[in-house]
Amino acid sequence: MHFYLRIGAAILVASSLSACATVTRGTRQKFEITSVPPAADVSLSTGQTCTTPCHLKLKRKTEFTAHVSKEGYQPVDVPVIPKMHSGGGAALAGNIVAGGIIGGIVDGTNGSLLDLTPNPLAVTLTPVADASAVPASGTASASPEK
Repeated sequence: MHFYLRIGAAILVASSLSACATVTRGTRQKFEITSVPPAADVSLSTGQTCTTPCHLKLKRKTEFTAHVSKEGYQPVDVPVIPKMHSGGGAALAGNIVAGGIIGGIVDGTNGSLLDLTPNPLAVTLTPVADASAVPASGTASASPEK
């Protein structure tokens, strides 16, 4: 009889350790970056790089900056932050009720209740002014009068 009680207790403990959002959403998400014009270089402050359009799988809880650049265009830095997803509060409350406090703590700390924002990240690059059309300062000279 004690053997079955121990098995039952072990099953209850193991099932209370699982976190609902972690199981259904995971701790990583698909992240899309596009640019106008396309084929811009992207480097994230987390170390990943790609060329637009690109799709990455990123940790939901990691804040970062995306640096988007292309020759002939002004570079752009865009902050990307994790925010509670639309149903995150309700999911956390339901998880605590159904799965116990441990499940709520796991979901609350591993990022599974978050979404990276903005996603997709759409960047429009601005062309750099033509350098030959604008005279550089200090290069103008006056011709001597005769």
